[in-house]
Amino acid sequence: MCYNTFIIYYRVRFVLKKNDEIQLTVKSCTVQGSGVCDYNGMTVFVRGAVTGDHVLAHIIKVKKTYAVGIIKKITQRSPIRIAPTCPVADKCGGCCFQQIKYDAELQIKSQQVEDNFRRLGGLDITPQPIIPSPEISRYRNKAQYPVGSDGAFASIGFYAPMTHRIIDCADCNLQPEDFRKIIDIFRDWIRENKISTYDEFKHSGLLRHIYIRKGFVTDEIMVCIVANGNKLPESDELVNTIIEAMPSVKSIILNINKNKTNVVLGKDCITLYGSDYITDELCGLKFSISPLSFYQVNHDGAELLYSKAREYADLTGNETLVDLYCGTGTIGLTMARDAKQLIGVEIVPQAVENAIKNAELNGIDNARFICGDAAKASKILLEENLKPDVVIVDPPRKGCDEQLLSDISIMSPKRVVYVSCDSATLARDCARFKSFGYEVQEVTPVDMFPRTGNVETVVLLSQRRADEHIDIKLDLTKLDLTAAEFKPTYDEIKDYVFKEFGLKVSTLNIAQVKAEFGIIERKNYNKGKSEHKVPECTAEKRKVIKKAFEHFKMI
Repeated sequence: MCYNTFIIYYRVRFVLKKNDEIQLTVKSCTVQGSGVCDYNGMTVFVRGAVTGDHVLAHIIKVKKTYAVGIIKKITQRSPIRIAPTCPVADKCGGCCFQQIKYDAELQIKSQQVEDNFRRLGGLDITPQPIIPSPEISRYRNKAQYPVGSDGAFASIGFYAPMTHRIIDCADCNLQPEDFRKIIDIFRDWIRENKISTYDEFKHSGLLRHIYIRKGFVTDEIMVCIVANGNKLPESDELVNTIIEAMPSVKSIILNINKNKTNVVLGKDCITLYGSDYITDELCGLKFSISPLSFYQVNHDGAELLYSKAREYADLTGNETLVDLYCGTGTIGLTMARDAKQLIGVEIVPQAVENAIKNAELNGIDNARFICGDAAKASKILLEENLKPDVVIVDPPRKGCDEQLLSDISIMSPKRVVYVSCDSATLARDCARFKSFGYEVQEVTPVDMFPRTGNVETVVLLSQRRADEHIDIKLDLTKLDLTAAEFKPTYDEIKDYVFKEFGLKVSTLNIAQVKAEFGIIERKNYNKGKSEHKVPECTAEKRKVIKKAFEHFKMI
């Protein structure tokens, strides 16, 4: 009885509760920037903790299988911990890796990509080494600042983690210094003219967001003011102040968003000054960038990403290249001169117009664009008796729906180059691609978003084309030849297994696995020489022999 009482007491004693304070050792780190710890068999996530830290954590949430804590005190610092360069790094939700060395950040992101492919995609994939960003600060060419009020003054900055509470930020270390100067002008204009700021709960107030874009090569800047209304008070004063202080500002636009939504931009734009767009150069091409255009936020990182995608496309000048989700044509146009023809597909009419304009801007005359979805593009190509050799997809974070993957398989390209900003949906889609006859050949993460939890990934998938093979029916029993002997010899299979996996397998082991896959053997080949029971091939050896069969295209 005493023993049972002790067990019950022991279990109750170590049940975590909200507001508990406990000592933890951080074992690893998530891509969201939380340390992963173990407390008596329960996983505890601690935001801002770093692998190797010893912390006193204050528990703020307890669930059945995990708990969440915040750092009360760091009792022992990890060797990979560094001092954040941003004064609001512990409050703002924009960055989650300000407190960690960049090399360690890259390792975390690379591991996340691999884990997603293995756990979510069920694919035994080891990614290529992650490509680091050329710059880890001041690299973003776009910022969207939510605007609110703390009751007395305007708050302009970024949202706190998992909330819409605005953390005021005078200068974000990821944005160009020009952006800070523009934000300072807005602060003065709001105060002096008593401009109301947006309250998303009441759906009242005028100024919602300040949205700034910059061409890193051209140095042209666009300022877009997102308002809950059709007009902006004292707009002339604001425009004159901006262009006087910042001559590089070439476009000032009012974007009207009166919808009760979390979407930043509305559909309607009014140009208050300058052009409707700015220009920039990427991979040697010029691009027009409007407020609604998609353009990679890390210019130098994008050139590395597109270079890897171009390598995977492996164009020789004779291919038909189809760019799905082409947007304004950025990624496809950077490859157009290496292809016979480029066909871009995009469902947003304005984006198609921009893509056509970008092709004209660069004198590219072998590109055309279809406004519609992949199914429509597939039908048009079929009617024109065209088959794409390479398809590029660069979908939003939610990835591709299964119908799109089916449409791609109908097009039957030799290669698919998949660019993704979410490796979880990417891994899911690659697993789906497998059912349509495509295999992942290579995966490369590219760090487009240093100091944040996001990472871009580019994947090469290829299809073994049925029309490139001839099926020949042979009676192997009459030839006295096994399927294995028709391809690799037993010694070749043994050598491959030993070289790749460090295991020695016997001829009998190979023959037994062949039998499982219906590969015909000579009579008694997988049997012992006596009537004694033959030892079965172990699961470990069976697995590596199967890998060898796949390598030699036997199955």
